[in-house]
Amino acid sequence: MKTPILGSSYVARSVNAADNRMVNLFPEIVPESGKEPAFLQRAPGLRLLATIGNGPIRGMWSFGGKAYVVSGASLYLMNADYSATLLGTVSGVGPVSMADNGTQLFVACNGPSYIYNSQTSVFQQITDPDFPGAMTVSYLDGYFVFIEPNSQKVWVTSLLEGTQIDPLDFASAEGSPDNLVSSIVDHREVWLFGTNSVEVWYDAGLSDFPLTRIQGAYNEIGCAATFSVAKLDNALFWLGADARGNGIVYRANGYTGQRVSTHAVEWQIQQYGTISDALAYTYQQDGHAFYVLNFPTADATWVYDVSTNAWHERAGFSDGQFVRHRSNCQVNFNGEIIVGDYETGALYAFDLEVYDDNGSTQKWLRSWRALPTGQNNLMRTAHHSLQLDCQTGVGLVSGQGSDPEVTLRWSDDGGHTWSSEYWRKMGKIGEYGYRTLWRRLGMTTKLRDRVYELSGTDPVKIYITGAELIVSGTNA
Repeated sequence: MKTPILGSSYVARSVNAADNRMVNLFPEIVPESGKEPAFLQRAPGLRLLATIGNGPIRGMWSFGGKAYVVSGASLYLMNADYSATLLGTVSGVGPVSMADNGTQLFVACNGPSYIYNSQTSVFQQITDPDFPGAMTVSYLDGYFVFIEPNSQKVWVTSLLEGTQIDPLDFASAEGSPDNLVSSIVDHREVWLFGTNSVEVWYDAGLSDFPLTRIQGAYNEIGCAATFSVAKLDNALFWLGADARGNGIVYRANGYTGQRVSTHAVEWQIQQYGTISDALAYTYQQDGHAFYVLNFPTADATWVYDVSTNAWHERAGFSDGQFVRHRSNCQVNFNGEIIVGDYETGALYAFDLEVYDDNGSTQKWLRSWRALPTGQNNLMRTAHHSLQLDCQTGVGLVSGQGSDPEVTLRWSDDGGHTWSSEYWRKMGKIGEYGYRTLWRRLGMTTKLRDRVYELSGTDPVKIYITGAELIVSGTNA
């Protein structure tokens, strides 16, 4: 019988109910004429492009054929050959928000902010006495739009001039008494995120302050983390909060939020002691559109794939444990999906043909219930064999991965305790007919509910289309 190895990550509050973990793998749907309706493939590895500054990489932006990188306390201009020029010093240590008007780059550092003019090559701090500081910044119709820290106020700069601010060019988002925590411009509309609410404004061309509220564009879903707001798939995504709780991930549906996180993901998020420092970026690769949500304090990374509506974990691997992914932010530049390191000045390309993280181990893992949903009759079963249906013959010419292996272990109590590890080969290079097979897997005991887990660390291709399990039942 086919054992249900395909699917997404769903580890429930009770592992007896669901223990389907997926790390550094994601599913792809096969719409027609495929061997199976879907397959699992390995998440992209990290290919080093450059090291800029001392890090961490706090933000990146691209316009005019150049990329701009905030590494540590410095802003750099990066060329297509990944050489970098220091432009100036910025404040703070956390993530930055960036936007451009075609000529000027605005870097908001949660208060003090900076302008770089790409035509004059002048870098300067915004020193206008009426500038209140900026938490996040976006661009709309010639204006930089930013929110003032610890307030309900949204501001605009002078038209096409980010260094000048009129003292009357602000308004307050007062639909709810909560402070603003984030903002973004999407489809020429300004979304203002409070801790318990969202308002949407537009450029009405008014003579004093140009923005005004859109009537009815208000909802009582706020934002739990300033840098969790990101654009993807012609919509907005964010980590939500409101007066009743927090920890749900939303996608904008019109002017309201549509829940896209699952109960399992939400349970994980709500266990984290701090979620206000969560930060997200988005990217597209091979038609998959990913919302990547990092939790720095919790040392975890969750990823939502819009193309399949499925969640999985991304992770580094250190001292035998999964840790948060090294990526901190993203920019699409020079034909590459580039991500910045959260500790160092390293910039990496996401590469689906690279199977490690800049030389460090990338471990993948998949756990799943042995029997399909509804087929466990609580009788003991004898597990005679498990054959992994995957692309074999993927070994490398030499070194680690020349004779790649995959590890199997199982739990007979629903996922609470685990067996020893059992290793099998995946075929040396060119051995495309190799069978990855485990035999004599014993009988279920205790809860009579087996969970299998596969994992691997060799730097080789991983494509899993299914698994065949041979079992027989007993009357015991």
